[in-house]
Amino acid sequence: MPEPMRADIPRPPAARPGLLRAGGALLRRDLRLVWRRRGDALQPLLFAVLVIALFPLAVGADPAQLVPIAPAVLWVAALLAGLSSLDALYRGDADDGSLEQLMLAPVPLAWLVAVRVFAHWLTTAVPLLLAMPLLAQMMQLPGNLLGPLMVSLALGTPLLSLVGSVVAALTVGMRRSGMILALLALPLYVPILVFGAGSVIAAAQGLDWTGGLLLLAAGLVLGLLLAPLAAATAIRIALS
Repeated sequence: MPEPMRADIPRPPAARPGLLRAGGALLRRDLRLVWRRRGDALQPLLFAVLVIALFPLAVGADPAQLVPIAPAVLWVAALLAGLSSLDALYRGDADDGSLEQLMLAPVPLAWLVAVRVFAHWLTTAVPLLLAMPLLAQMMQLPGNLLGPLMVSLALGTPLLSLVGSVVAALTVGMRRSGMILALLALPLYVPILVFGAGSVIAAAQGLDWTGGLLLLAAGLVLGLLLAPLAAATAIRIALS
């Protein structure tokens, strides 16, 4: 018969979940929650559609009037659509206590924040990017400017989510922080808006439009490195 295990023999510690496993579990959870609230998830896209649809009604359908303002209008609509859903980035987890559990997880909180920001971008910005060709047609945007517009939005919308995640983390401990969040985030969004819309406007004028995209790409790299760390620190301070 095998000898019973002695009490003084140390048992191996439980295996800690890896970064990919923990991040995948959080991403699946967030996507399931978004799927259950599909109506709420479509609100940023519907908001952008309404904003863009109102401009031809107010200005008129003349391409001579719409084309000069089309890049700025499309970019402002994307910015406001992302801003409208920013308060929900951590609010639900803060209300039900899940955010404290994420702080106690055996993986870095910054990694979990990065996964949360990716899920936010995936569910708010990607549907808008898919609908952007149709929205650009509503603004009479020339076909040769659709490429610069899509590239600028593909680089700028993740940066908007990363910068917004830091602001949302700073205000996660406040009740009804929507207005304060907007006031804090909008000044930080201005350079992204200038470089994103400016690159499309430069392409419309026949100028070199890659400079703004390079600045957006550099900002995105810095945001990927620094924003999750800053947001994680802000969450710990807000909930301490």
